[in-house]
Amino acid sequence: MLRIGLFLLTNLAVILMASITLNILGVGSYLDASGSGLNLNNLLVFCAVFGFSGSIISLLLSKTMAKMSTRTQIITQPRSADEKWLVDTVADLAQKAGIGMPEVGVFPAQESNAFATGWNRNNALVAVSLGLLQRFDKEEIRAVLAHEIGHVANGDMITLSLIQGVVNTFVMFFARIIGHTIDRAVFKNDQGHGFAYYISVFVAEMVLGLLASIIVMRFSRYREFRADHAGAELAGRGAMIRALQRLKMEVDAKVPSSMPDSIYAFGISGGFKERMSDLFASHPPLERRIEALQQG
Repeated sequence: MLRIGLFLLTNLAVILMASITLNILGVGSYLDASGSGLNLNNLLVFCAVFGFSGSIISLLLSKTMAKMSTRTQIITQPRSADEKWLVDTVADLAQKAGIGMPEVGVFPAQESNAFATGWNRNNALVAVSLGLLQRFDKEEIRAVLAHEIGHVANGDMITLSLIQGVVNTFVMFFARIIGHTIDRAVFKNDQGHGFAYYISVFVAEMVLGLLASIIVMRFSRYREFRADHAGAELAGRGAMIRALQRLKMEVDAKVPSSMPDSIYAFGISGGFKERMSDLFASHPPLERRIEALQQG
């Protein structure tokens, strides 16, 4: 229920933000004055506003949504030596990476994973799973934290949101052109848009969205290699390799995962999702990441 509530809240915020922006820009319709053709300028603005609104709002709410969906507990005052070590380690890595101190949290999952999110590099969240803290040694945990700090320092969350916004814009834009063309050429609807237009747009958005996700996932995989490299520089190449090897053991052993899909792209491991087709996987296979580090 919580995830459904967050989904509905986010979409309502997107609609509200997009509606206000379109009113300010004076874009009411993307049909031309005759009602038979498309005003491509208005259509592009309409799609860009909705495409980027979703990405921007998701980015701004990313920390809040991540905390709620993973039930992450933020460490405000360390209650144990382990929590103090965790906070101090993140502080040391953040200083070395030249970013502001992130919030530090632990989420109650038995699989070994961690994620970083936030709308800018000086206002981020770094969280690790309880399972990772229980099974990894401190050098390996430090390497995992360094990987996540690498994501923050590289600005990966912002860049991924911008790429998603551009992709959303063009998926909506071309889907509506396809729908308009089918509505006019096949169903001979001369004014406004008929039922065929909305069906065609829906189908076109599904197909184009699937193809466009290849672009987004390609960047997602690329940023994992960069974050691994950053983790190796901050915590040591050997520790980073050992951490990835331990993660691979859990993936191979099929340790069940409870991390929400919306957070998987930000985790250090994609778990079973690494076994998807390379084109649609958010993470490269762990063996490939280990090999990249071993080769320098």
